[in-house]
Amino acid sequence: MRYFFLAYALIALTVVGIFGVRGQKFTKPPIRVFPDMDEQDKLRAQKPDPFFADGVGSRLPVAGTQPRGFNQDGQSVIGGIPEPEFGGQPGYYHTGHVGDYFGNGMPEELELDEASAAMLIERGKERFGIYCAVCHGAAANGQGMTSHFGVPAIANLHEARFLSDVYPDGRVFETITNGKGMMSGYGYNIPVRDRWAIVAYVRTLQAASAKK
Repeated sequence: MRYFFLAYALIALTVVGIFGVRGQKFTKPPIRVFPDMDEQDKLRAQKPDPFFADGVGSRLPVAGTQPRGFNQDGQSVIGGIPEPEFGGQPGYYHTGHVGDYFGNGMPEELELDEASAAMLIERGKERFGIYCAVCHGAAANGQGMTSHFGVPAIANLHEARFLSDVYPDGRVFETITNGKGMMSGYGYNIPVRDRWAIVAYVRTLQAASAKK
């Protein structure tokens, strides 16, 4: 038993000698068994960088780059408007609420006609494919990729409880914005206009399914 304690003390001293104690400062780089991403190539803001020919680390945006949530001056196509569009203002368009209740239908701010409504739905299809289909499936039936990896309780949006007479458009919009259950909110990722585009596309999928 005596040798066991001696061996144990020797191992403990070796570990402390190699890794140090909590809060201890070293003048040399530590020994890292798993370096992970401690060392990686990256640009530092306002710092020189030898990777580029001019040695400047701060780079101008690539030609044609567009800030998320904005459009180029004078353009108003579906997918963004000249000002930031991530919410924070009152009203049905920004919240999905009409007073203390959820509203139904597309907001007047979208200024929809036959042509722009088609564009909105097409935009919603694109955004749904990017943000929603991985869980809800391309057909919104809850059979997305994550369902094959054991993620539970993925909503099948074709169920009666999600149709517009039970689950108003404003509630769908709020769910996209703030999340529900295991679903995280996308209010910081998807502009307001695109959230309504997704709502419109989901309703289109539901209507198509009802005709079958």
